[in-house]
Amino acid sequence: MKKTKYIFLGVSFIISFACALYVTLLVFPMDSFSKSKKENSVTAKIQDGDIIFQTSESSQCEAVRIATGSKFSHCGIIFIANGKKFVFEAVQPVKLTPLDKWIEHGKEGKYVVKRLKNATAILDWKTLEKMKSYGNQFMGKQYDAYFEWTDTKIYCSELIWKIYKNGAGIELCKLQELKDFNLTDQRVQKVLKERYGNAIPLEEKVVSPSNLSDSKLLTTIFDNY
Repeated sequence: MKKTKYIFLGVSFIISFACALYVTLLVFPMDSFSKSKKENSVTAKIQDGDIIFQTSESSQCEAVRIATGSKFSHCGIIFIANGKKFVFEAVQPVKLTPLDKWIEHGKEGKYVVKRLKNATAILDWKTLEKMKSYGNQFMGKQYDAYFEWTDTKIYCSELIWKIYKNGAGIELCKLQELKDFNLTDQRVQKVLKERYGNAIPLEEKVVSPSNLSDSKLLTTIFDNY
């Protein structure tokens, strides 16, 4: 009787375990585990001061991509604090966003990470602290929807350019003027009209995500586009 009881308990355990495993695989497929492991291995390589790019979905972001001829419409800079990785970004308002959350906000979870060439030699801890200290003045400031070259409000690529310029003494790219971009597309014209009316500041200094991504001073670390 005892032997039969143990056999019954053993069979019941195996059946219960198999059912639990089946349910687990339905809820969390194996590819989700492998994908998570891959993402973790990628993000583990991301360093302080890296620049990360993505595509956001909105009428303004679409206009930015068209005007600049780029797949990118948003970018941020990686700052590590207390061992955790954040993206310092100019949205509404300027803030630190956990890296994994920032990636989720992009279209299809796609992103590109770029790094300053010879970053190990150039971006020492003193320089990185200076960059963070400079950037901290913008924390909580309003997003600049008019793309003005001031410190009162600020937009994403402007934030990164100024942090590198004033924190590390590096100009990642040359500044352009608004008139240098493709402003003829109707979707771009619509956004410009909504923002400026008939007084479009064509000579305003600007820097776009594409200007930064095309910088010869940067090298690509990761690209899943």
